[in-house]
Amino acid sequence: MPEGPELHLASHFVNEACGALVFGGRVEKSAVSRNPEVPFESSAYRISALARGKELRLWLRPLPGAGPCREPLALVFRFGMTGSFQLAPGDALPRHAHLRFYTAGPGPRLALCFVDVRRFGHWELGGEWQPGRGPCVLRQYEQFREHVLRNLADKTFDRPICEALLDQRFFNGIGNYLRAEILFRLRIPPFEKARTVLQALQQRRLSPTLTLSQKIRAKLQNPDLLELCHLVPKEVVQLGGKGYGPERGQEDFAAFRAWLRCYGVPGMSTLQDRLGRTMWFQVGAEPPGGWGVLPQSGPRPDVSLFHSRGTLGPWCPKCPAGARSRKRRSRKTQPGPVDRTEDPPPPPPPKTASRKPRAKKDPSKAAAQRSPRGGREEGRQTASGGRTPAAFWGGEESIRGPKGRERALPVFPPGLPSPEAEG
Repeated sequence: MPEGPELHLASHFVNEACGALVFGGRVEKSAVSRNPEVPFESSAYRISALARGKELRLWLRPLPGAGPCREPLALVFRFGMTGSFQLAPGDALPRHAHLRFYTAGPGPRLALCFVDVRRFGHWELGGEWQPGRGPCVLRQYEQFREHVLRNLADKTFDRPICEALLDQRFFNGIGNYLRAEILFRLRIPPFEKARTVLQALQQRRLSPTLTLSQKIRAKLQNPDLLELCHLVPKEVVQLGGKGYGPERGQEDFAAFRAWLRCYGVPGMSTLQDRLGRTMWFQVGAEPPGGWGVLPQSGPRPDVSLFHSRGTLGPWCPKCPAGARSRKRRSRKTQPGPVDRTEDPPPPPPPKTASRKPRAKKDPSKAAAQRSPRGGREEGRQTASGGRTPAAFWGGEESIRGPKGRERALPVFPPGLPSPEAEG
């Protein structure tokens, strides 16, 4: 899923690729997209972009003298699971291009396309950022830090730190892979209570005798959690390319994979949090070579041992000490704009065993198959094709057996000895 760094890289791409281009005509939307139509048409306009957290604002500004005369229009995009911007030839549009802006003037016609394979992305007219989202961890670090530390009494910080980091009201731009990398570098148990982790940062003050360069060096060498929420996404932006995503260019994704220390790295452990997201983390001692060098193969550590000790944090759903299951979660507490995956599909309806109705027996046929004495039909054929002993001896006679059941005995004709008499 695109996170804060990917949105910033997308804004850089739009500004660099479209800075010298002039667009014209109407904006086209695909027929399958459920997003709103974009009522904008101009003979000449330019496009620019700006990212904030997990949102991107796209400006359409008409050039002087362009007709029809229109005011600039702003769109705000949220990329969902697979959203991105691509610049392609106008006659060879990429698949799943759900919004298209065409160039005007001489030269080959190009199209800036918003491509979204899974169609979870969304755009809105007006250019307003989504209400409730906090300051951007990349562009507004000072406001972001102050906003978090000022609101530690909020119920969000009663949750585990791994879940609180996904709340976009306070950590706007942090997603699944970023939280794993941040907690991994600080060796913070992912299910430790968020308020316990962050309250210690309120008393952290650097010595006033340090110079500005010494303070900056101290923060870079020993950053706290909120500082890493700014520095780690900044590292991804500095990698260039398009950031996270296996469908991106092989070179771009190879650089990103080499940068990862925890998320998706062999040897790490995984556990699902109460939001349904997979949390990557490491348990146990520091690996050989320090935290920057991780084994590329080998078995994963036994997480059950750490559950029994409760070392993953009191909010771990599997640790006995202080664990709270998903069923105990209060329904009254509604999280803000949290980083979530799509809703799972509804379960299929339960299969019911269908029984064929039994055919009703004809009472006349059943009576005909019974002898007058209550036995079975005389002369019944056996599997071998012969006659039953009852038919040979002349008939059957029923007597009461154990538990009141009837048992058929052969009836011997007069003048013939019975087998018992011969014995």
